[in-house]
Amino acid sequence: MDWNPKRVRALAFDVDGTLFSSEGIILETYAEAIRRFSVNSQIPLEVPDRERIMLEIGKPVKTIFLNLVPQLKESERDQISDSVLELLVSKIRQGEGEFYPKVKETVTSLKNKGYQILAASNGRMPYVKTILEVSGILSLFDPIVVLDNETIKTKPDIVAKYIRDYSYSPDEILMIGDRSSDHEAARKNGSPFAFCAYGHAPEGEIPDWEVSLAKLEDLDAIF
Repeated sequence: MDWNPKRVRALAFDVDGTLFSSEGIILETYAEAIRRFSVNSQIPLEVPDRERIMLEIGKPVKTIFLNLVPQLKESERDQISDSVLELLVSKIRQGEGEFYPKVKETVTSLKNKGYQILAASNGRMPYVKTILEVSGILSLFDPIVVLDNETIKTKPDIVAKYIRDYSYSPDEILMIGDRSSDHEAARKNGSPFAFCAYGHAPEGEIPDWEVSLAKLEDLDAIF
């Protein structure tokens, strides 16, 4: 699409793979949650390897666990998912995981330039808020919309809600992220996409973009 950066008024940030990387803590967290469930339920489960888990990161939570443990009932998958959430929040508060360089400086600078700062993550509210809070930027974000699995089931739904709620034209909101769900959120809404080439996407996952970011702070130079 032809895009004009001067038209952009709002920046919708994905979180994991864009502002923060869970890669260093994700395998042990999933392994711990799955083992915990196995012990409590007496259902033997194999722990997926890091590569298999990383392929799922960025998808809606229910999709992730449906793909990783399809043999379980939804209520059982939800137990593991809740356990993962609790462990991740605790680890992030203890300083684990990795924030990409210049997150606070970049987002603060963009806010100060007058851009509306939004979050568009498939993660759940406690996860998203914990990351933003620990990085010191939660106060810069307007009210965060997350999946409710009823009216908002996908990331394109999140971006569509922001467009509706704030009466934006699609080209006034830039979706910033690293995975196919972020690309889809932009494309399905007719919005421009900034690809975080430093994130979690395997080679070739993202077919096109309006701008590619080698590091997050490149955004500040564009705007």
